[in-house]
Amino acid sequence: MDEVQYHIQMRKGDVGRYVLLPGDPGRCALIAERFDNAVLVAQNREFTTYTGTLDGVKVSVTSTGIGAPSTAIAVEELARIGADTFIRVGTSGGMQLEVKPGDLVIATAAVRDEGTTIQYIPLAYPAVASVEVVNALVAAAEAKKVRYHVGILHSKDSFYGQHLPETMPAADYLLSRWKAWLRGNVMASEMEASTIFVLCNIKRLRAGCIVLAAANQEIAKLEGKREVVHDLTSLIDVAIEGLRVLIRKDAERKA
Repeated sequence: MDEVQYHIQMRKGDVGRYVLLPGDPGRCALIAERFDNAVLVAQNREFTTYTGTLDGVKVSVTSTGIGAPSTAIAVEELARIGADTFIRVGTSGGMQLEVKPGDLVIATAAVRDEGTTIQYIPLAYPAVASVEVVNALVAAAEAKKVRYHVGILHSKDSFYGQHLPETMPAADYLLSRWKAWLRGNVMASEMEASTIFVLCNIKRLRAGCIVLAAANQEIAKLEGKREVVHDLTSLIDVAIEGLRVLIRKDAERKA
């Protein structure tokens, strides 16, 4: 499509096929610093995009804003202008006790605890990452020698429904579901992964997700204090290396 996309304000040629998707627009410049020859392409609403190259291949970073609805818009419009590989790069709250603040979590799938993807397909349809992307991120994490976990994420709509459930009229419902996710070995909670996975699978695109466990409320309950990690260095290091792995493997496949 040659026309400018309404929300992201870009057209075909403005982005590479590989796109990193942070939520926060402020993180785009931080990620783009790792690209070669990065330029700010567009900035509109919650959507900020930089495009540059990695190993001579065009890559981009586009922010999605917070939550599923704006994430769906970003994926829809980026796909229309040529993107086909999406990796969410964000923050989360650890859930299992082994997920310490500062650890990374590479998602294999996500709980669809949001209301956007049911506008696409019934809830029985799974939200799963692409095996190629998962493997690339695992290889990158191993290469960078960082602490990481691989497993299921929880994608929700309400930040405060997680952090202050007892203040909500639906407190019993929220708390019982949270216990179910914990017992089901869900690793961390965030707000965008399930949307990226569902849309990309429907559209036959590739999707992955790596998140920093910025904190862990279950550990905080046990220890009586809350540790929060703000350093995104390892997260961005692994995401960039993961892109390089994919670029290399895609080139080998074409050769």
